[in-house]
Amino acid sequence: MKLRYSIALSLPLASASAMGAELALKIDVPQLNVAEYHRPYIAAWLENADQKVVTNLAVLYDTGKKDNAGTKWLKDMRQWWRKTGRDITMPLDGVSGATKAPGEIALTFPAAKAGLDKLPAGQYTLFVEASREAGGREVVKVPLQWPPKSAQKATGQGKEELGAVVVQLKP
Repeated sequence: MKLRYSIALSLPLASASAMGAELALKIDVPQLNVAEYHRPYIAAWLENADQKVVTNLAVLYDTGKKDNAGTKWLKDMRQWWRKTGRDITMPLDGVSGATKAPGEIALTFPAAKAGLDKLPAGQYTLFVEASREAGGREVVKVPLQWPPKSAQKATGQGKEELGAVVVQLKP
């Protein structure tokens, strides 16, 4: 009986440490010197080695439009839309949010809330796609290893619609 009791007590501690993992994402959105500037729609998602979407992390779009009309332009993020966007209904709780002004966008994803704690160990690719009305479209890919065994930092670099994309992983 004591053996069962000690095992039961150790299980919550083991799962609590696994749930402590975190993925933090910083996306630099440059201010472009153009006549008509619109804030970009941005999607961030994770794919496994088989190029299958395992989780949507964030979808930032114009949520202020009447009758959720901002969703009409989500398909302009073509890669995200083809992979997963057309199969989900927006707004998506805990994933979707409003577009952001140029500058640094900081997002944090605790493993348990983002579904990362259920992913098998392995190689993944974080995708960040931006699309702007009367502007361009760009995708930045950042390879990473999940779950992190130690603190890690991985980066990618956009050319026009996106600047630096920085991923920080914490065990």
